[in-house]
Amino acid sequence: MNAVKSTLPDAALKTVGEALQGALVDLVDLSLVAKQTHWNVIGPRFRSIHLQLDEVVSSAREHSDTVAERAAALGISPDGRAATVAKGTSIGSVAEGWQRDTDAVATMVDALNAVIVRMRDRMADAGEADRVTEDLLISITQDLEKHHWMFQAENAT
Repeated sequence: MNAVKSTLPDAALKTVGEALQGALVDLVDLSLVAKQTHWNVIGPRFRSIHLQLDEVVSSAREHSDTVAERAAALGISPDGRAATVAKGTSIGSVAEGWQRDTDAVATMVDALNAVIVRMRDRMADAGEADRVTEDLLISITQDLEKHHWMFQAENAT
């Protein structure tokens, strides 16, 4: 069943659908990784990193909703189910248990990097098919890169 019909040609819709679904999966997982890290961070910089992690969670959740709604507007059913996210994410697993503040920061640098690299590929793919989706992915990537920079600065020497 296809309740919503896109104005994009089928080939462009397929490309955009894959880009949006991949972005959704990575953003949902990023929010989960950041929240898991948020709950388990310990160390002298606990409070500042704890709060910074909530900012990432909020951004990732907001962006995942925007991506899912863009997909739905194009007639693509978004899939954010746990099994789909676990199968398709680009983010590595998070250590179990408590994380020292420096390790928590490294976890987030790695997670954000993985998502940003794939977002840049999706921007290029979507740009050929749909400039609106490309613009959305550019905006999301810009925000993720800001978080990435801030976490890198936490552990800079």
